[in-house]
Amino acid sequence: MTDRNGAGRNSAARGRRMADKARGPRPPRVEAPRDEAADIGIEARIAAGILLNAALDGRGGLDSALTFREVASLEGPDRAFARAVAMAALRRLGEIDQILDRRLNKAPPLAVRTILRIALAQTLVLETPAFAAVSTAVKLAERDPKTRPYKNLVNAVLRGVGRDGPGLTTAESNLPDWLAARWKATWGEQGLIALALAAREEPPTDLSLKPGTDAAALAAELDGEVLPGGTIRTGRRGDVAGWPGFEDGGWWVQDAAAAVPARLLAPKAGETVIDLCAAPGGKTMQLAASGASVVALDRSETRLKRVHANLERTGLAAEVVALPAEDWEDDRTFDAVLLDAPCTATGTFRRNPEVLRATKPADVAKLADVQHRLLDTAAGRVKPGGRLVYCVCSMEREEGETQIIAFLRRNPAFKTVPAVPADIGAPDEALTPEGWLRILPSMWTEKGGVDGFFVARLDRVS
Repeated sequence: MTDRNGAGRNSAARGRRMADKARGPRPPRVEAPRDEAADIGIEARIAAGILLNAALDGRGGLDSALTFREVASLEGPDRAFARAVAMAALRRLGEIDQILDRRLNKAPPLAVRTILRIALAQTLVLETPAFAAVSTAVKLAERDPKTRPYKNLVNAVLRGVGRDGPGLTTAESNLPDWLAARWKATWGEQGLIALALAAREEPPTDLSLKPGTDAAALAAELDGEVLPGGTIRTGRRGDVAGWPGFEDGGWWVQDAAAAVPARLLAPKAGETVIDLCAAPGGKTMQLAASGASVVALDRSETRLKRVHANLERTGLAAEVVALPAEDWEDDRTFDAVLLDAPCTATGTFRRNPEVLRATKPADVAKLADVQHRLLDTAAGRVKPGGRLVYCVCSMEREEGETQIIAFLRRNPAFKTVPAVPADIGAPDEALTPEGWLRILPSMWTEKGGVDGFFVARLDRVS
């Protein structure tokens, strides 16, 4: 199996592996749960199918489906396995469907395709033994009267893939057509391929550190490395609550790219700072750790619960306000303002592959209007001589570059202050001619990749 610029897999054994050689820390192998008293992993695979289809449905998404009885009732290891299978299927959905479509004379019912998708995600991505995945898939088909007539088809398709290998596939097929077309127009054919390859891979875990935490020592304990800017990156996954330093509040989970905007804002002890869309709080904690006096504002009281919890665990302090930024009637202005605006979040596809399926073309324009209004609100909170950092975890120019171009035209009191990537832990190639940062998930491939972000600093000069 290969993308268009890779080498083909000639043997069936090698063909069972979809992934190219991993870039950065590899995820641990996920083993199927073992229960000798029942069919091996049946319930976990049912849950995986539920999670996959919930993510594709888009109305509630994968996270909401984690609360469904069929998923929530599983033991921890089985639930983790179900989620890992669903995420693997989401990351490689286009390639999996390319493989299936070559072996299916006509489209089977969704329930049958789901069984096949889940089985191939196991064998081709998670390296589950083929005999276990095929056997369980056939048993799944037998369980339901609607899928029982297709059990022989399921068996034949999966055994055929195991025997012959998956064949030629393209990484770009994992992206929705409309997004692939947009990204190709923006970054070219090779840029699109690089993004598609990044979308295949499960990312490592990144940690931001509280001042005083020994980065080198913690990285050694976690079998990780210290990235430029001070982020610790580790190949570990799972429940972080048991990791070294968690209970002591020495760190919090935050992608390396997500840590860049607060560094660019450069808050100082004694300054006043506001985080206008604060939840879930990673950037708020960065700001608070600087010694600045911080206000964390967010419209969602529910999401702010996580901010409260993280502040308490880390021993950091901020004034937390549950209101929309436009409705906050407090007349304070601030030395520094951070606006991590609501966006399509298409830059987070490495960690949240479902976002590519949930986002629709109309969402870009809708959210761009929200960002326009929030930017003007943010500008009104900046003291003369103060500074504003605007960022979005979106890949779409309408939510990034276009917003800043329009903002500067209607706000002549502000000017761009060019970023220096090396000073803030950003990839050097992310710097734009204007001095902004356009961080792509295809950057830092040798380090394991990074989330997509647009970041710009604007200082008020009058």
